[in-house]
Amino acid sequence: MQSTTSSESVVLDPTAAAFGPSDTVESLGRTHFIGIGGAGMSVLAEMLHERGVEVSGSDREANAKTERLESLGVNVLFGQCEQNVEGAHTVVYSSAIKSDNPEIVAAAKGGARIVHRSDILALLMASKCSISVAGAHGKTTTSSLITHILVNAGEEADTHAGAVGIRLADPSYAIGGSIQGADGVAIDGGHAGSGDVLVAEADESDGSFEKYRPQFALITNAEADHLDHYGDAEHYRRAFVEYAAHAERHLIMSVDDGGARSVIRAFPKDVMSKTVCYTTQPTRDIAQIIGQGAGEADAYSMGEVWSNGVGPQLVRILSETESVESGMEHFTIELPAGFAGYDKTRRIPVTLRVPGIHNVRNATAGIVTAVLLGMDPELAASAASTFRGASRRFEVNGVRDGVTVVDDYAHHPTEIAALLDAARRRYPDGAIRVLFQPHLFSRTEFFADRFAAALAKADDVVIAPIYPARERQEDFPGITSQIIVDAAEAVNHCPQRDWIGASTDLREGAETLVHHAQPGDILITVGAGDVTTMDGVMLEMLKRRAEEVL
Repeated sequence: MQSTTSSESVVLDPTAAAFGPSDTVESLGRTHFIGIGGAGMSVLAEMLHERGVEVSGSDREANAKTERLESLGVNVLFGQCEQNVEGAHTVVYSSAIKSDNPEIVAAAKGGARIVHRSDILALLMASKCSISVAGAHGKTTTSSLITHILVNAGEEADTHAGAVGIRLADPSYAIGGSIQGADGVAIDGGHAGSGDVLVAEADESDGSFEKYRPQFALITNAEADHLDHYGDAEHYRRAFVEYAAHAERHLIMSVDDGGARSVIRAFPKDVMSKTVCYTTQPTRDIAQIIGQGAGEADAYSMGEVWSNGVGPQLVRILSETESVESGMEHFTIELPAGFAGYDKTRRIPVTLRVPGIHNVRNATAGIVTAVLLGMDPELAASAASTFRGASRRFEVNGVRDGVTVVDDYAHHPTEIAALLDAARRRYPDGAIRVLFQPHLFSRTEFFADRFAAALAKADDVVIAPIYPARERQEDFPGITSQIIVDAAEAVNHCPQRDWIGASTDLREGAETLVHHAQPGDILITVGAGDVTTMDGVMLEMLKRRAEEVL
């Protein structure tokens, strides 16, 4: 929890657990969320409200999340002041909230219990068969896809008695974004269901995910990120090792990236024995896969693990194909003999609506999890085939004047590269034009060269000013989006010489892309900030342009 050093200073530690085994949701009392309109906070507030907890919250301004909460009867206050927390028993903050926040200071003075958002999620997870999804990339999509499978196939699976003996229908879920439903209608990312399962997105950015004790833990990848918190890649990966050790039943993880392979090589034998790995790599020898990039000591350690018969199971992803004209991905999941109690190797064909090899991996993780929960593999694959994606993950927002406008949350170089590869697979003949808004000064500085290399996969790029989020420009003098433009000079890029440039604001960048766009082109807004607001702006510009031609 927190410790108070003076009446005006509170020390906040998001990694310290606030609750013990005897604590329950019912013991929270009136609970107040600071920054309730945030994606992660609003989901938890809604779940507590559905569980009967008296919930209030504050934020700087209204948004779609606060409007939804108000429609449910949650008291949302705008502006943050000490009066907002009067009478609150529990006050919840996120890592974006600083210790000098007036509501934090007032809560400490008033003796309220001050807890990090991860404490609330951990409390909710303890009462369910919980599934937590962590990873540098793909955790929102993967947790959304697992939820989608359970929502759409859980009732049928329950009718045929799941092997694990839990109710899969009507799951609870806490996901930091909306899910695009099978019928195209968005489903909000928070719900307290009547079933036995809770699916949660586990944020590793501040180390707080180490508090969770899920039945099933997933790691989509472990490529180093959030080094402003961890300091270096070694500490980042060490946190994933700790997170993995808390899985009660199974750990499901990709071993396609070097970071994940470094993590799994550090697992103790008891964690290794409950691990299920999945990979797109062709070899059948998981020891060879995991050993890639390992030194002699690591290789010897892995050999010892297998000689003792506690190595992980390996699920292979086969038959990758180029996307067909409809934009579908076709692949096969090979489940090894002995997996989930099956006597023989099983091959499960899957057709996926969302493009990209990264989504093939995400879908595999979701289907594997559903099978371990007791669902028939073919039923899980069939449900996955209707998944349209998480909000802001390759979300097609419209077509005007022959130009397609897409929005995506990608904000790490690897995510951007995967996004642009997916765009090429779905739209092989169109020019890909990107409006990219970097997220955080620290990330922009650290990854400038890699951002330039990833963006080189596009034909035309405009880079907007950096979205600061929790950081301040004065702490990073000289760091602007121009450093990515400068780094691009060293990138060999063919389509056009002046392919990348900076804009003074988002709207100017949107106007630049629309000015260059031709019928058949794809315009993509990319980033974790407010760049998403430019999709509607660009669609309106394209509409006006078409009307002027007429």
